[in-house]
Amino acid sequence: MLNRSIDVPGHIKGLIFDCDGTLVDSMPLHMRAWEYVITSQGGEWDYNYFFSKKGMPEEAIVIEYNQDYGTALDAVSTVRIKHEYFYSRLDELQPIPYVVDIARKYFGVLPMAVASGGTRRTVELELETLHIKQFFPVILTADDAIKPKPAPDIFLEAARRMNIAPQCCQVFEDGDLGLEAARLAGMLPTDVR
Repeated sequence: MLNRSIDVPGHIKGLIFDCDGTLVDSMPLHMRAWEYVITSQGGEWDYNYFFSKKGMPEEAIVIEYNQDYGTALDAVSTVRIKHEYFYSRLDELQPIPYVVDIARKYFGVLPMAVASGGTRRTVELELETLHIKQFFPVILTADDAIKPKPAPDIFLEAARRMNIAPQCCQVFEDGDLGLEAARLAGMLPTDVR
């Protein structure tokens, strides 16, 4: 395994983390949950399609899937079934060590936030499972009335709540939509992949 090190430059005064695929190695479980719910409803499974949507709110993913694949899956019940599958397997989650190490190092040193396209329940359960929820007094999710990534709004709101200027924030992301949102917010985007 590669020895990964991520720097936090001296001008940075606040850290913002995506959750899935950034702090938590949850993408394999999310993909299995998506595959389960799509195929159990007779849909066509396309790993690359769903992987490319990471960072988007889940109901929006189902709506786009319906448009792109000519299906009529109910977005609310599809996401509910996906969550049931996911929540029943939380013990499979693992941290992404080199990113969680940054959060541990800067806990109590710099303000930190989580800004995720996942639901609040999912994000909080993931952080609790890894025993790191207490690091993040600010947690923004798809359940907050904020325009999702790639719009910069969720990161700008995190910076506002931490009382840090956007240009002094570093964003840790694993998705192209999130990295674009960080750039648009005027923050330092850090690709953790």
